[in-house]
Amino acid sequence: MAARRGPTFRRRELGKELRRLREERRISVKEAAAHIESSETKINRVETGNNQLPRVRDLEDLLELYGVTDRDDREHLLALHRDSLSADWYRPYQHFMPSGEPVYVGLESEATMMRAWHSQVVFGLLQTENYARAMFMTAKPVDERTTEFVEENVALRMKRKDIIYGADPIELRVILDEATLRRVIGGPDIMREQYEEIEKAVAFDHVTVQIIPLNLATYRATMGFTILDFGDGLEPVVAEEGPTSMTVSDKPREVWKYARRFDAMREGALAPAKTVEFLQRLASEIDGQ
Repeated sequence: MAARRGPTFRRRELGKELRRLREERRISVKEAAAHIESSETKINRVETGNNQLPRVRDLEDLLELYGVTDRDDREHLLALHRDSLSADWYRPYQHFMPSGEPVYVGLESEATMMRAWHSQVVFGLLQTENYARAMFMTAKPVDERTTEFVEENVALRMKRKDIIYGADPIELRVILDEATLRRVIGGPDIMREQYEEIEKAVAFDHVTVQIIPLNLATYRATMGFTILDFGDGLEPVVAEEGPTSMTVSDKPREVWKYARRFDAMREGALAPAKTVEFLQRLASEIDGQ
């Protein structure tokens, strides 16, 4: 499957190339910022793909500073810049997203494979609307959030599920802890519906869900994370979720570290063929409560 290449990915490609060119010429961030009458913060955010470089003139001035004179090289970078200025589909929700999540969501929709581990709540792309809403509503008074915040985040989460059930689905591999599935969010009815949603997902060939039982003595990572692969030799990224933000990294050592963790849990978890049976047993037990 060919990698999806939307504006978020283009911004990261352009930013990484600009950083490489600047460092090769041994030009400081301060010098680059002064050259285009900008700030060091803006240059840093452009190089990490978090911000656009709105004016094409700024890019041309940076390329001049970095000594990029080859016509093909300049055209390639200018094309990346044009593509990076397109509107991201998630823009209407961006105001309600925590730090780091816009970049992650943009990359998520461009990936070809996703590997994820969650130990606190059901992985977001597998959540039902009722489960997601109950989860946000439980935290609403504690985090002092508005009802609008809850509804926009639920809508965003449901829209993101298109990458599983749409015409060009991602390959999804998820590992869940039994404790996650036993932790009641919203009540028994919502949990039963949630179990059925996971059963529906694993019926697709491109979705694999494995469960680590509570009584299994095996490795479990403490923090939830997601690894995104893009195919075509493009570098994968890893996202680690914190209480109020998300950190995205494409550093090979970071990706390798989390890939090792995922592989260790995958080997220790129940086989995918046992997932539906396990979920059905949980549903029968919650019925008996």
